[in-house]
This record gives sequence, structure tokens and C-alpha cells, in this order.
Amino acid sequence: MSKTQTRNFVFILMPGLERLLSYRGEWLRGDVLAGLTVAAYLIPQCMAYGELAGVEPVAGLWAILPPIVIYAILGSSPQLSIGPESSTAVMTAVALAPLAAAKTDTYMSLAALLAMVMGLVCIVGYFARVGFLADLLSKPILIGYMAGIALIMIGGQLGKIGNIEIESNAFFGQLSEFISKLQLAHSPTLILGILVLIFLFVFQYRFPNAPIPLIAVLLSTVAVAIFNLDNRGVAVVGEIPAGLPHFVIPQMSIQDLSSLIASAVGISLVGYSDNVLTARAFANRNNYKIDANQELLALGMANFGNGFMQGFPISSSGSRTVIGDSLGSKSQLFSLVAMIAVILVLLFLRPVLALFPKSALGAIVIYAATKLIEVSEFIRLYRFRRSEFILAVVTTIAVLMTDILVGVGIAVSLSVIELFSRVARPHDAVLGTVPNLAGLHDIEDWEGATTIPGLVIYRYDAPLCFANAENFRRRSLEAIEAETNPVEWFVLNMEANVEIDITAIDMLFELRDELAAKNITFAMARVKQDLYLELERAGFLKHISTQQIYPTLATAIAAFKQHKL
Repeated sequence: MSKTQTRNFVFILMPGLERLLSYRGEWLRGDVLAGLTVAAYLIPQCMAYGELAGVEPVAGLWAILPPIVIYAILGSSPQLSIGPESSTAVMTAVALAPLAAAKTDTYMSLAALLAMVMGLVCIVGYFARVGFLADLLSKPILIGYMAGIALIMIGGQLGKIGNIEIESNAFFGQLSEFISKLQLAHSPTLILGILVLIFLFVFQYRFPNAPIPLIAVLLSTVAVAIFNLDNRGVAVVGEIPAGLPHFVIPQMSIQDLSSLIASAVGISLVGYSDNVLTARAFANRNNYKIDANQELLALGMANFGNGFMQGFPISSSGSRTVIGDSLGSKSQLFSLVAMIAVILVLLFLRPVLALFPKSALGAIVIYAATKLIEVSEFIRLYRFRRSEFILAVVTTIAVLMTDILVGVGIAVSLSVIELFSRVARPHDAVLGTVPNLAGLHDIEDWEGATTIPGLVIYRYDAPLCFANAENFRRRSLEAIEAETNPVEWFVLNMEANVEIDITAIDMLFELRDELAAKNITFAMARVKQDLYLELERAGFLKHISTQQIYPTLATAIAAFKQHKL
């Protein structure tokens, strides 16, 4: 292999490295500014997500270090911010809760092992080229799923902001228990949590690009120091281990490994979906391309490496990506700048973080969760199509009422069911002429539209397959029966059909025979070449004259009129 071929192979495998090596000087200001601002945001956010995942808050900071470096080399998006995020943190906690107590050495080891297994799942997916699976999660499903995740996040933090012991693990149970035990809340803790929430909402709205979460951290920490709140019952993060994470091989057993595989698959699906959809959104916004399958490799390697460095499963953060984009990020250098800032904090600012109140962490998680509930998107779905709105709501309820991993399965199933429902029961049309309007149109759409006497031109707006074959046959016959004039020709407009399966071909045999028994000629128009070859291989064309297959609707109409003469 020549040097050029080797270089091209390396850059195909490492698209992020190629972008960094071809770095342009005019990107530097935006990347540095974006990196520092993102660091200010992610420090409290990732500590909160560490708490959410059931590990020590500082582990949330550790969990961004290896992934940032790995993704900067392997990732196909120059703007995606990778690291701890809400949904994978919640799912980690759910997966590990039955296996070990949170924040114990066993739990931390299992969290690291789960990250490694998740990484392996994604890497296997990369080699199997299953990146297309993210497409199974439609927009309504993702909107509903993220709303459910957000509510679960909020429910899990209610006890922390009031220092209330909540035993339930389900959202509705947590909400009910919080309300019933509110009078038992520790007043200083509750007041601090509420003040932090108010501060976050008010000032982030007023200054959207400012590091408001970091300011909230500093102010709440100052409040703890000045008023000795830690000695008055306000729980704080406490002593943070010195230094950086170190290389550790997680302890594992066959039993642990087998119990984590199902969870790792579910977390991989959700994490990858978040990852690729966020990357796609910013690629479309800024006119560049990402490789969906490459994102599987990048996410897999990031998690696998994270598992060796005391980490837990991670994905991408939409909120941090938004901040970076708003400040002009152009490459993964912005993430590397953020990483350096975090390292400096871990090395020199640990005493400050040790006084950070847990109620403020809970408030930051609740604030971040509210950003995942896109009320405007629910309204948009309701106005666009009620079925998609219902799909989003059902997904939210499924996530709240079941185990999160079951919710993922329900979400995917609903996406597939919704897709098949569209294929199985598509729109159809009988085409006719409209006064003073060129072409042929759906007669149901236009007042005064009429069909050509004796001719039914029928269009079925979905590929013919086993799922809709009988529906197509029934509706074709209904279209013929609806005609007031005796029908002599039935022309099937095949413009929506690229391919066909054997079930649908057998149905066409039956329909042709049924029409022939009624002295109705069966013809087809706009048959694409690939479809024509499939019909030929199935033997269908042996039973229909090639003169009854027309390249356009106009030639079919001309042939019908010639037949009438």
C-alpha cells in the first residue's frame, strides 16, 4: 500500500484527525471561545449527570476526558460535544440499581464495565454497518421519549432539592411521595434548591450564551461557605479525589457480563440515536456531512476507552453542542479546549467544588431536563397530524409507566408499526381532468373534476407489498364501482412503485382475472425499468400484452381513445 493509500485509509477511519490536521487559522477564535464557554457549562452539568448515573459527581468530570480525545480523532462531526448526558446517565442508574448500591466500589466497577460493553456493541454495529437503525426512531418517537426521560430525571431529583427520603423508583410514585412528604423537607436545602432553579431559568433566558450554570455553582458554593450551610444540614459534594482518573481494568464475572448485555444494547440504541440525530441537525444547519456509520465507531471507541478510565456510558450533549455552535465552533478543537479547562479544575480547584451543594446539583439536573421537553414540538405535531402527536404522547407514557429499556423497545416498535400503517393503508386516487388546469389530478381534490368516461386511472401511493396487497385490490374495485359510466379500461398508475414482492404480484394476477371476467381491460402506466424486470421474472408479463404497459399516462389515454374508435 502506497503512502497516499495509507493516508487515505487513515483519514477514512479517522475523519476528525483529518480535519484537525487541515486546521484553518480563522477557526481558532471561535473554537477557543466555544471551548471555554462549554467547559463552564459542562463542569456542573457533568457532575450532576455523574450524580444521576449513581457514581460520584467527580466521575462525571472524569467521564468526559477519554471520550473527548477519542471522538476528536474518530468522529465525523466537527461540532458534536460528547460526554455524559441525561438519558444514558438515567439508563445506567436503572441498569445497575438491582446489582449494587450507588457510589460503592462495586457499582463504579460495574458502571465502567457497562461502558465497555456498550462500546463493544457499537463497534460490532459499525462493522455490521447497522447505522441505518437510528432511522427507526421517528421524530415523534424521539420527542416523546426525551420528554419521558426528562420527567424521570426530574422525579429522581425531587428528593435531593428538599433533602427528602423518597423510596419510589417510578416517576408518579416519586412525585406523589414528594408532595406528601414536603412538610418534612429540610428548609435551608429546599430554599437553596428553589433559588438556584429560579436563578437558572431567569438568567439563562436573559443571557442565553452566558455560563449561567457555572455562575450558579459559584454562587451556591459561596453561600455554603459564608453561611456554613454544610454545618446546618445542607448536603454538599464533599471531598473530591485528587488528580485525574487512572487506568483500571473493571472487575467482571460471567454473571455480571451477561446481566449487562441487554442494558448495554438498549443504552447503545438510545445513545447512538441521540448522537447521530444531533450530529445530523448541526450538519444540515452548517452545510457539511456526517457519516452515520462512522458515528457508531466513534461512540463505541469513546465508551470502550472510558470504561478503562473509571467512566460510565456516555453519548452526546445537544445543549453543549448548541452552545459551541452559537459561539462559532468549527472543529473538535473546541472540545479539546474544554477538556484542558476541566483538567485544570480537577488539579487546582477541587476545594471549591467540594463545597458545592447537592441540592444545587439537583436543580441543575431539573433545569437541564426541562430543556428536553419540547412543548412547541408537541404543539407542532398536534397541528400537523394527530396520529404523530398521539405517537409522541404514548411514547412518553410508555417510558414513564415501564422500565426505561422497555420504553425503548416500545418506542422502536411504535416507529415500525407507524411506518407499516402508512404502507399498509396509504392514500390513493382516481385521476381525472380539471377545467382550465393542465394534467391529471385526484378527483377528490378538485371541484368539477371528472374522469374520462369508460376509463379509470388509479394511483396507489405506496409500493405494493404483502402488507397492502389485499387493501389495494379492494380499493381498486371500489374505485371501479364508484364510476357512473360502465368501465372498459382500468389503468394502474405505477409511479409510486419502485419494486414489488411476490404476494403483490399474485394479487395483480387475481385482480387482472377478476377484471377480465367483467370485460374490463387491465393496463399499467409509468412502469419503471426495475419494476418491469421484476414483473417479467415473476411471469406476470406472459399474461398481459406489452401493448397494455404504457410509459406515460398520456400514451395510455391515447391508446384507450384509439380503442374506442
